[in-house]
Amino acid sequence: MSLKRKIALTLSISFSILVGIVMVIIYILFNDFRREEFKERFVQRLEFTSHFILRSKDFEEEAPIFFNENSDNILLNEKILIFNENKELIYSTIKDQKVTWDSKLLDELDRKKSVFTEKTFPEIYAAKRNINGENYYILTSAYDTNGKSKLAYLKYLLITAYITSILLIGFFSYYFMGKFLHPLEQLNQEVSEITAHKLNTQIPVKDSKDEISILAQSFNTMIIRLNDIFQSQKDFTASASHEIRTPITRMAFQIENLIKLEDHSPTTLSALQQMLKDVYVLSDLTNSLLLLTKFDKENIQSIYEEVRIDEVVFESFDRVKKSFLNLKMNFNIAETSLEDALLTIKGVQSLLIIVFINLLKNAAIYSETEEVNVLLTEDENVIVIDVVSLGQTIPEKEQPKLFEAFTRGNNSQNISGSGLGLRIVKRILEYHGAKIIYTSYKNNTNTFSITFNK
Repeated sequence: MSLKRKIALTLSISFSILVGIVMVIIYILFNDFRREEFKERFVQRLEFTSHFILRSKDFEEEAPIFFNENSDNILLNEKILIFNENKELIYSTIKDQKVTWDSKLLDELDRKKSVFTEKTFPEIYAAKRNINGENYYILTSAYDTNGKSKLAYLKYLLITAYITSILLIGFFSYYFMGKFLHPLEQLNQEVSEITAHKLNTQIPVKDSKDEISILAQSFNTMIIRLNDIFQSQKDFTASASHEIRTPITRMAFQIENLIKLEDHSPTTLSALQQMLKDVYVLSDLTNSLLLLTKFDKENIQSIYEEVRIDEVVFESFDRVKKSFLNLKMNFNIAETSLEDALLTIKGVQSLLIIVFINLLKNAAIYSETEEVNVLLTEDENVIVIDVVSLGQTIPEKEQPKLFEAFTRGNNSQNISGSGLGLRIVKRILEYHGAKIIYTSYKNNTNTFSITFNK
């Protein structure tokens, strides 16, 4: 998930929780206010009734007229029950219906003097009053339809406002985060375009002193330092490789001439031949380093060309053959390959030749039979080349580091080498989007499998 979405989501969740809590508090407070207001109306109505009883000379005769005249002031579906001190019903506003009541409520009034219950439906407020020296029990019940309707409407408004606010804050937080982080996205795009051949590129820095501008300035400073270091290393590698090639070529030519002389002892001849092999190894390594300094993953595709992979293998074998005269190669194309296989890939032929020179040379050095088998398999998607030789295999614990620089296995302790060959192979194949793996399924069988995407 992108940083913009993370921030927008975090703000939306935080806001939704905060707004939700506020709205729940509003709902609870309004419900409490409604309940207290309704209770106050109950109290006023009961006091109104108490004053009527106090002023009335003949309560039972005057009550129907009094309550009828004051019907505009009553609560919705109000019912009033009045009991004397013997808890006998002396008046009720309920007509043509059987009157019932909870006797426990009357007993409770003896202890509490007033009781309000909202759990019943309708709600009830009851009180015990002493009027003219006599105790009266007055029970009033009614529906708070108006308050409940307002509460339900408030609930609807709060839910609607909550959903709307969440959608709006989600939209605006995502929108404004996009605005705020747009300079960071531009910085990321400009940084991603910087390659090893564009280390002199400077990122535009705005006059603002925000964190992104400071980051851009720091990045430009880092790029300058990296460019200086990289250029120094590249210049040194290119210059050293170029300068070394001339004396190496001269050494190889002179050793070849010495070998052609016939008056050498077997020991001297063997030493000269080994020296020639070492010179060839050094020459190949120098050529590899010189070529690698010219390319990287970003710019190598611009010089891709159609390359016949079988021709690359044979060209590599011819070069290795100069140093290892007894080396034999069995080249085969798998029967499972396409009938119209073209055996072509896109790449740089000079670099691919270095790959197979190193693999064939390793096979020649470590093979017990000085024989290497090359199997090429092509299907609709990939071309796979297996380079197989017989010899001491690489221990499983050493295989993960096989393609690291200056890494040499136990089977090469008494054999000269730089430890860079397979590392260069892997680097060149990475430039071509190819993969290489080492396997030893059978005893004394070393297999390097290269897979090229078509």
